[in-house]
Amino acid sequence: MTAAGHHPATRDGAPGTEQAGVVLLHGGNVASWMWEPQVEALADLDLWTPDLPGFGTRSAETPASLDAVADDVAGLVERLRADRPGRAVHVVGLSLGGVVALRVAARHPGLVTSVLASGAVVDGVHGVAGAAGRLQLKVWDRPWYWRAQARVMGIPADARETFVRTGLGIRRATMERLVDDVYRTPWPDGIESSGARVLAVAGSRDMRPARRALRTVQRRVPGAVVRLAPGLHHQWSAEDPDLFSAMIRSWVLDGVPHPALDVLPPAR
Repeated sequence: MTAAGHHPATRDGAPGTEQAGVVLLHGGNVASWMWEPQVEALADLDLWTPDLPGFGTRSAETPASLDAVADDVAGLVERLRADRPGRAVHVVGLSLGGVVALRVAARHPGLVTSVLASGAVVDGVHGVAGAAGRLQLKVWDRPWYWRAQARVMGIPADARETFVRTGLGIRRATMERLVDDVYRTPWPDGIESSGARVLAVAGSRDMRPARRALRTVQRRVPGAVVRLAPGLHHQWSAEDPDLFSAMIRSWVLDGVPHPALDVLPPAR
């Protein structure tokens, strides 16, 4: 891995593969290391796995806001496009990364070719769920909390120590700021006219705000595609890395959702 988490393609791919750049944005309690299975599976694509401000190698930074994080990612995308004119850049994010991916496209129209956001909350988090989420911040710096999270989220055994170490390195001030933005003002104004193709996904067993967000995206973003990953939870990039990687490939190279994903059932 080189600067900015660059993973150049290490094997030949289908025609046109060399023109696709993919930026993978991690969730809010991990760092760029979470994408290791996807980096291995997508070795024919040019991938970037940056640490977001406040996480991983950048844990000493405290981002001013969610918009500031999105603008930081947009700066990376602008450099990628400048380095190779004509390159199509696709932004993929899980959880917080999905929220950021949508904001990148919304705040910088025409910059990215597509967005794939999984588990992205766009309606806010209120009531009991919001209170419970904020309560977790009080034990953010406790090792037992992170070990419990590793079990609950199904983090593979060989990645749990890395997960705990990464979590303990994330400043509480960072999460207080970002959680407040996600819970209060999550909708990415401008995504409707960004020019980016949008695929929004959630696990069928994902948390309720993430599943509810799919209908909001479907209703508010013209042409957006929404799907459910059957039988899977919020952190399903680790739960079923093969399907998650195949979904990225299908969306980036073919512009269609992977056939193993489910269409939303009719609203009740």
